[in-house]
Amino acid sequence: MKYPVKTFAAAALLATMTTSAFAVTDIAWWHSMTGALGERVNAMADEFNKSQSDYKVTPVYKGTYDESMAAAIAAYRAGNAPNILQIFEVGTATMVYSKGAIKPVYEVMQQAGEKFDQNAYVPAVSGYYSTAKGMMSFPFNSSTTIMFYNKDLFAKAGLDPNKPPATWQDFVGMAAKMKASGITCPYTTTWQSWVHLESFSAWHNTETATKSNGFGGLDARLKINGPLQVRHIENMSNWAKQGYFIYAGRKDEANAKFNAGECAIITGSSSAYADIRKNAKFKFGVAPLPYYSDVQGAPQNTVIGGASLWVMGGKKADEYKGVAKFFTYLSKPEVQAKWHQETGYLPVTKAAYEITQKSGFYERNPGTDVAVKQMIVKTTDKSRGIRLGNYAQIRTVIDEELENVWTGKKAPKEALDSAVKRGDELLARFEKANK
Repeated sequence: MKYPVKTFAAAALLATMTTSAFAVTDIAWWHSMTGALGERVNAMADEFNKSQSDYKVTPVYKGTYDESMAAAIAAYRAGNAPNILQIFEVGTATMVYSKGAIKPVYEVMQQAGEKFDQNAYVPAVSGYYSTAKGMMSFPFNSSTTIMFYNKDLFAKAGLDPNKPPATWQDFVGMAAKMKASGITCPYTTTWQSWVHLESFSAWHNTETATKSNGFGGLDARLKINGPLQVRHIENMSNWAKQGYFIYAGRKDEANAKFNAGECAIITGSSSAYADIRKNAKFKFGVAPLPYYSDVQGAPQNTVIGGASLWVMGGKKADEYKGVAKFFTYLSKPEVQAKWHQETGYLPVTKAAYEITQKSGFYERNPGTDVAVKQMIVKTTDKSRGIRLGNYAQIRTVIDEELENVWTGKKAPKEALDSAVKRGDELLARFEKANK
């Protein structure tokens, strides 16, 4: 049977219109979330994708924060960077000065016509990722340093399972009782530089670096070898010798030891809550980071950790529109509240905190508001956070020097002096490259 040429033309046009009408814009999201957190990331993307039909967000795990950042740099140079990139907080300065490689979030939202009230976000979080012009990245998984403890092991040592150490002075006596009761790991930590120098300094209202910890200019230099920091690392060195402190690795390796019930106390990210709740076969508690009671101004507030979402440059307008829609979705109070409650990350909007508070979640899950309370205290120039260039490399330097202390190769003061000297060289290099 023959059909008129016009019929075929009309059919072809209809097919083209139908295809374009149902075309979906793909949004690639590179992240570093594993375990329960990775499952939640996939679920959030899936929920957004099901809520509309114009955009599809595809989460892709790209390794650790360091690995993901390196992969993104290589991909950008090759012209195939993702639309959204999750970067840890210490990469903020590097990203801010990566002209052309990123598109500021405030621009993305404004150009897409999406409502974006920066005052809706928790100031301690939004301020960290902002310049005078506005928010440069989207605060996603914001955490802070807190303490988790094994209530069963506390009871075994004859300690009150509802009274964790409030101060480092309290800790010493408790650790001695734990050791005497046969506990082989009274205390361990993850992310030693973040917990024991960066957050430790802010918690005691002491600078980590000059120029308001780098927020005041590129010519900032490290101050982690001051009397207070040296005192603390000397104490930790002694605790390691006494068997009170067990070093388990530079990143989050210690979580496995705590989750397995080996260690009585761990300090680290509030985001560990999700995996502890999922894997621990013991009763556990959540408490603030210990402090030295004889230090004036302590405790103040701990600093932000985790990561934010950066929008990569050089993309198409419809892709930026999709990214903006996704960020609007992530900002919804109910979405943020669920993320906070399930993961232990901070609620990045005030509305999400209020929803969680009113729901009775904190009463039903004692300790889950610890991280929030530590971060909503009024911040000072010394405790706002850290914005230093090349800081991922500086952390590696600090890790190396602290390991020299734990193994007895260097005295605490010598190691911290060396960390400052080597770290300042990296800061000077970053300053020169970005003037």
